[in-house]
Amino acid sequence: MTQEAITIRRYQPSDAEAVIAIWEAANALAHPFLSQDFVDTVRADMRAVYLPNAETWIAERDGRPVGFIAMIGTEIGGLFLDPRHHGKGFGRAMVDTVVAEKGSLQVEVFANNRIGRAFYDGFGFVPVDEYVHKQSGQVTIRMGMPGALKAQE
Repeated sequence: MTQEAITIRRYQPSDAEAVIAIWEAANALAHPFLSQDFVDTVRADMRAVYLPNAETWIAERDGRPVGFIAMIGTEIGGLFLDPRHHGKGFGRAMVDTVVAEKGSLQVEVFANNRIGRAFYDGFGFVPVDEYVHKQSGQVTIRMGMPGALKAQE
């Protein structure tokens, strides 16, 4: 595994096109089971709903965005990384940055998303609930860091 220079910074509106391109590449790899209609809806909502309402950080390599993590409170609303940069520490750096600011986190991940589930399992997140995501029809697993689970009790 190669360790690359990683910079994590806050999202700026000028990042929108790069973020959407990263999402498209990562989404296609991690979520091939999603319907095209659902993917098209999410793509349209990226600019109008998700980016304006989430607290987002950008992972950069050589001054160029390669990934992002979008937060709603202490919940990861989305974490996507350009597939060419998987396994190089960018995802971990993004989560570490957010944990340092917010503490323990939660996330919801599609059961069929093997990439995302392996990442969160490796990070120490544990499953706490499972349900069918209404908009996509997909089984979704709610996961939390052990500290997040204690805070909810």
